[in-house]
Amino acid sequence: MMNELTSLNANPLVQFLDKTSDDFTKADLIRYIENHGIQLLNLRYAGADGRLKTLNFIIKDRQHLDGILSAGERVDGSSLFPDYVETGSSDLYVIPRYRTAFVNPFSEIPALDILCSYYDKDGLPFENSPEYILRKSHEVLKKKTGLSFEVMGELEYYIISEQDKLFEAADQRGYHESSPFCKWSNLRTEAMQSIARSGGFIKYAHSEVGNFTESGLSFEQNEIEFTPVRLEDAAEQLLLAKWILRSLAYKHGVTVTFAPKITTGKAGSGMHIHTRLMKDGHSVMLDDGKLSNTAKQAISGYLDLSQSLTAFGNTIPTSYFRLVPHQEAPTNICWGDRNRSVLVRVPLGWGSKHSMIIDANPKEPDTQKGFGSRQTVEFRCPDGSADVYLLFAGLTVAARHGFEMENALAYAEKTYVDVNIFEEKYKTRVNQLGQLPVSCWQSADFLQKQRKIYEEYNIFPPKIIDGIIRHLKSYNDEHLRESIKDNEKEIEKLVSTYLHCG
Repeated sequence: MMNELTSLNANPLVQFLDKTSDDFTKADLIRYIENHGIQLLNLRYAGADGRLKTLNFIIKDRQHLDGILSAGERVDGSSLFPDYVETGSSDLYVIPRYRTAFVNPFSEIPALDILCSYYDKDGLPFENSPEYILRKSHEVLKKKTGLSFEVMGELEYYIISEQDKLFEAADQRGYHESSPFCKWSNLRTEAMQSIARSGGFIKYAHSEVGNFTESGLSFEQNEIEFTPVRLEDAAEQLLLAKWILRSLAYKHGVTVTFAPKITTGKAGSGMHIHTRLMKDGHSVMLDDGKLSNTAKQAISGYLDLSQSLTAFGNTIPTSYFRLVPHQEAPTNICWGDRNRSVLVRVPLGWGSKHSMIIDANPKEPDTQKGFGSRQTVEFRCPDGSADVYLLFAGLTVAARHGFEMENALAYAEKTYVDVNIFEEKYKTRVNQLGQLPVSCWQSADFLQKQRKIYEEYNIFPPKIIDGIIRHLKSYNDEHLRESIKDNEKEIEKLVSTYLHCG
C-alpha cells in the first residue's frame, strides 16, 4: 500500500518507487528505467543565461546507464559560462542529482531527465556556478541563525497569439477570467500537469490582469504560483516551469514571454517571490497570530539590500519600464500588509482564529486546526529576467543580513506603510522612503556599494559580482527610460530585443 506522501503525487517515479524524491537512489532510477522502457537519458543544467541546457544519451545497456548515473559527463564550461571560465581550462563535470529525476513530458523517445550540479577538475563544486552559490547561501543561513529557508515564486507570463474576436476579454480586466474569455486556460493547465509530473509543487494558476489586442495579435497574461518548498527546490521549480511553458507554446504555435514589459500602459509581468523561515520543520513567521519579530528582521534585510538585489532580479533594460508608479509594481523601499504598492507585502496568512470554513459550511464538524504556517512575506520587484539561483541566493543573504543589522526592528517600523503610496495625498510619505533603481546601470552601482555583504562568508565569488556589474553596465541605459518613454517604436524595438529573457 502506498504511503500518504506518495499516493497522490503526480511524479510517476514517486508513484512507482513509493518514496519521496529526496530518497531516490541510483538503483531506484535504474529500476524505473528498466521497468518502463526508457531509452533516452537527458542530463540538464542551467547556463550563465539562466536557461536549461541538455546533454542527451541513448542508453546502450545497463553498464552504460550505470556509468552515466555514477560519473556524469564533462562539458565545455567556457561556452556555458563565458565570463567565468577560461577557454584554456574549460572542462567541467556535470553530476546528476538523483532526487531531481523526472520523466520528460515532451520526448517522443521515452526519456528520463535529471538536473545536475557542476564540479571542477579536482572534483570540487564549481565556485562560480549559480546553483552552488545558492547552496552556500542556505548553508550559511542555517549555520548562523539555526533557521532554514522555504521559498516559492509567482511566474507571470504573456501568451501572444492571433486575435480571436469571439468572447474578447475586456482590456486590462483579465484577472481570474474563465473560458471562453480566457483563451489559453488549456495551455495553462497542461503546463501545470507537466510541471507536477516533473516534481514541481503548484499552489494554483489563473489568468492575470493583462489582456489586450494590438495589430491583429492577442496578448493574454497568465500566472502559475507554486507552494513554498526548500530553497534549492524552489529555484528549480521555476527553471523547469519556464522550459515547460516555452515547449508547450512551441507545440501550440504561439509565443510565451516572461518579459517584464510588453508595451506602455499595460500590466507588466513580475516574478514575485514569497519566503518563510523555518525552524525544526515549523514556521517562525507568526507569533500569537501576528507577524513575528523574526519575520520583521528578515523584511528589514530585504529592504536594506533591495537596491542591489535588483542586479539579480531585474537584469534587462525593460525591467525598469515595469517598475513605475500606478502599475502594481513597486518603486519605493517599504513594506506593508496586503498592500500592492509596497516592495515587500505581507499577504493574508490565515493567522485569524475565526472558523471561516464552519461559517461557510454549518454542517461541517468543528475540527479546525491552525493554518498560520502558510504565512509568507512577498518580495515584489523581481521579474522573469532574473537568474533564479542568484536571486534566491541574494534573498537568502538579505534574510541573514536582517538578523545581523543592529537596528532591524526599528528600520522595519520606520519603513512600514499602510496606505497606497502612489496616491498624491501621500507624497510627503513617499519622499521619506528610499527608491529602487531606474536602470540596469544604477542597479550595478548599488551592487558595487553593497557587494561585501554578498561576498561575506565566501558566498558570492568576487568574479561573479564583477561580471554582473560589467554586464549591467554594458546596456548603457542610465537615462534610457526618460529618453524613449514617449517613443512607442523605440519601446517596441527594445521589448522585441528582450522578449525571450530568462
